[in-house]
Amino acid sequence: MAKNEPAKKFGIKTAETIWQARKKCPDLVLLPAHHEKYNHYYHLINDIYQQYTDMVEPFSVDESWLDVTGSQKLFGTGPQIADEIRRRVKEELGLTLSVGVSFNKIFAKMGSNYKKPDATTVISRDNFRGLLWPLPVEEMFFVGFATAERLKSVGINTIGDLAKADGEALLGLLGKQGPVLSDYAAGLDESPVALFNYKSQIKSVGHGSTFKRDLLGKEDVTTALVGLSDRVAARLRRYQLKCSGVKVDIRDPSFNDISRQKQLNRPTDLAGEIKKAAMELIEGLWYFENPIRQITITGINLTNGDEGEQLSLFDDQGIIQTDLLESGNLEGNTGFGSSDSHIKAEAVERAMDDIRAKFGKSSITYGQILGNDIGIDI
Repeated sequence: MAKNEPAKKFGIKTAETIWQARKKCPDLVLLPAHHEKYNHYYHLINDIYQQYTDMVEPFSVDESWLDVTGSQKLFGTGPQIADEIRRRVKEELGLTLSVGVSFNKIFAKMGSNYKKPDATTVISRDNFRGLLWPLPVEEMFFVGFATAERLKSVGINTIGDLAKADGEALLGLLGKQGPVLSDYAAGLDESPVALFNYKSQIKSVGHGSTFKRDLLGKEDVTTALVGLSDRVAARLRRYQLKCSGVKVDIRDPSFNDISRQKQLNRPTDLAGEIKKAAMELIEGLWYFENPIRQITITGINLTNGDEGEQLSLFDDQGIIQTDLLESGNLEGNTGFGSSDSHIKAEAVERAMDDIRAKFGKSSITYGQILGNDIGIDI
C-alpha cells in the first residue's frame, strides 16, 4: 500500500498492512492503482524534462533525475529551472511536483522528499549538514527499516552519525554497503545522471508488490509470482533486454527482509522462466506457512535481447530529482529443458504483448491471477 499526503499525517507508512493503517485512520479510503494513467503521464512529464536537458534518468514511474549543469546558461540556475518545470507541469498536466536541487543525485532525491507537495528544496554544499544531518538515520536514502535498526543498535541514530561513522566498523556491520551509505550521508556520491532511455545504464528490471493481505501458503505465493514475473518479463521485452539471473526479495509483516539470487542457464525475457527461478529461490529460503507481506522479483545481469546466447554445459547543484505525487493458465510448459516449449512460450508471451498494445494491459492475463484477493492487478 502506498500513501498520499493526508494519510501520511496519520503516521501511515508505505508497505504497511491495511489493518495497521486503519488502526491509525479508521476512516481510511482505499483506491485502486491506475498503472495505465501512471504510464501515460510518465511519458508526458519526461517529454517536458527533455526540453531542458537530454540527461534525464528515470528512477521510477513517477521520479526522474535531471542533470541541468549544461543548461543553466539557457534556462537559469538549478532552482530556477526546477520552479519553471513545476509551473509547467501544474499548468499543462494538472499535476504537482516536489523537486530537490543539489550537487549530487542522492541529495537531490532526498530534497524531493523534504517538503511536499509542490515545493523546491535546495540542498547545497553549504547547508546539507545543517539540513540533513540532524534527521533520523532512517530518513537517509537507501536506509530501510532493518538497516536503520542495526545502525541504531551501535549508536548511529542520525544521518550525521552515519556520515561520521568508521568505515571498517560499518563494513563489519552491513557489509560493503555500509561504507557506501556513509559516503552518501557525507555528500560524496559522484554517480552521473544517464541519458534518457540509455539502455546500458539499465542494470536490472524488477517489480514488487505489497499485498492486500499477507500471503499464506504456496498457492498464494504462486499467484503473486505469476503476476510479478509477467510484469518483469514484459518490461524486459519492451527494453529489448534479457536477464541472466533472477533476484527475489521478501519482506515479512515485521518488516524483516531477506534476499536471494541465482544465475540462469541462459538469458530470458519470458515470464514462465523467471517465475520458475523465483519459486526455486523461495522454496530454498522460506517456509510457506510463514506470512509474507511483500515480494519483489528482479531480472539481473542483463544482456541485449538480440545477442546470441551462450548456453551452459551445466543444468554543482546541477542535478534535479523530481517526485510526482500521487482464461486458462497460460503459464504452460516454459522450463529451460525443451527448446520447443521455450519457442512456444515465447510466441505466446509476444502475442500477449501485441494484444495488450492494441487493447490495453488488462485485456489478457494469466488465469491464476483472475479473481485473486491479494492485490495482484490484471
